[in-house]
Amino acid sequence: MNGFDRPAPLNALEQGAVNRRRLQSLDALRGFVMVIMLIDHIRENWYLYMNVPDPVNPATVEPAMFFLRIVTNLCAPVFVGLTGLGAYLYGQNHTRAETASYLVKRGLLLMAIDVTLLTFAWTVKLPVTFWLQVIWAIGVCMIALAALIYLPRKLLLVLGVLIVAGHNLLDGIRLLPGEPGFVAWALLHQRDMIALPFGAFARTSYPVLPWIGVIVLGYLLGSWYERDKSSAAASSQRVRRLLALGCAMLAAFVVLRALNVYGDRPWVAGDSALHTFMGFIALTKYPPSFLFLLQTLGVGVILLALFERWEGHPWLSALAVFGGAPMFFYIVHMYVLRALYHVAYMIWGPTHGVSFGLDDFNWIWVWYAALLPVLYVPTAWYSRLKARRRDIAWLKYF
Repeated sequence: MNGFDRPAPLNALEQGAVNRRRLQSLDALRGFVMVIMLIDHIRENWYLYMNVPDPVNPATVEPAMFFLRIVTNLCAPVFVGLTGLGAYLYGQNHTRAETASYLVKRGLLLMAIDVTLLTFAWTVKLPVTFWLQVIWAIGVCMIALAALIYLPRKLLLVLGVLIVAGHNLLDGIRLLPGEPGFVAWALLHQRDMIALPFGAFARTSYPVLPWIGVIVLGYLLGSWYERDKSSAAASSQRVRRLLALGCAMLAAFVVLRALNVYGDRPWVAGDSALHTFMGFIALTKYPPSFLFLLQTLGVGVILLALFERWEGHPWLSALAVFGGAPMFFYIVHMYVLRALYHVAYMIWGPTHGVSFGLDDFNWIWVWYAALLPVLYVPTAWYSRLKARRRDIAWLKYF
């Protein structure tokens, strides 16, 4: 018996237990990326004065901030991929039309939340700049997936791979405001500002084309989690397949990055081994390059395998709580952070130019250790409410 084998379940109760643990591993990975996202958002709130144009530029960013950003880069790709995987699992108990309807309604809700609750969490200034960020992108991807799930699976695989691996071929296309197609292209592949009526703007922080490819591939990965594949033997095989896939993605990343010919901006050797390594792993997130997605999704797939292997650990159950109510956690933590920032600003005023900020970067970890258990309490309450009150339909959208 190898390290991944477990005895096969003997009855329906044990079979159900295996299925619940499997689902817990998905929630735990979703929760993991949510709690590391909190670190990055603490940095954004308390260190506004340290914002730089490129937070992973090894020539201008301190290693502490650089590696924190590299770790939190996992969040968006893993969450988008898990959204696609979750859509596949939803479709196991619903018709294709019902799944598409759910994806459209959930997608529209996420887009509305991003341009209202989340935009005003960041700024209350007029005219408003609507930051079309990751929640917006996930909403658009869900609506796109609602249409794409009607395609044959092989065609969907080809489309997902072509988008993820080939979209960097479009990097040279740059449109200016006022040119035909500028708005559509800014939403799809070109991070830019879109002028809106009454002096408002929309900032396309997350151009959605590559993310559509990610959600499609996540959806296809869901076939590894079908109902008839929830036995202990199937779980063991799935773990091995996930580990092989994740390692292959990371190996492909290393080879392509070393060749320095495609998939991201070229890297150059630094003045030390540390800065050379930083340059090698520094990748483009807006929009996410092919190499960025190979790197982050490769790590994410390996974590998905390990979390399934480690099912039953108490800390995994705690992570699953955050993953069971991700939208609720996202909204609550944003408003808690912004409220704390404004209270600090009212008490101490601007400490760095026009912003309040802390001098020592290590305060991030102090605030993180303090806020995580505080945010756990309402998230656990809401997660239990969702599980208990399945008769309240709107709860599933959060």
